[in-house]
Amino acid sequence: MIIVDVQHNGSAILVNARGELDENAGEALQEALNGATVDARDLLVDLHGVSVMDSDGLLHLLNMHRRAECLGLRILVTGWQPQPQQCMADVAGISGLGAATGERYAVAGFRRLIEERARCARDSADFAAGWLPRT
Repeated sequence: MIIVDVQHNGSAILVNARGELDENAGEALQEALNGATVDARDLLVDLHGVSVMDSDGLLHLLNMHRRAECLGLRILVTGWQPQPQQCMADVAGISGLGAATGERYAVAGFRRLIEERARCARDSADFAAGWLPRT
């Protein structure tokens, strides 16, 4: 379960996430942007409290990022913990512990790469579990 606290501070939106970033996190992350005003310029997402992330959670985070860009916000995601960062590295196909995926997250090409691979990973996991891939 994910808990998302949102603060509006001048032209910045501060999002503090805690818990597990998984398939159930989408609504909470999307609601974080619902109060964005035309004055908002920056989105800071703090993941210090996110200890676990899977490919569904990564897709939700990428979707939030894309939506923020459409609103014209500059985005900074900080506080990557070891497991979420390793999950993103695994999905992106970057080997080795401590891969610097958190720093690469801000690069649009890297985000597209991990989004495509996260969808494939999610679909493969669903198929292996005996479920049909999601559309």
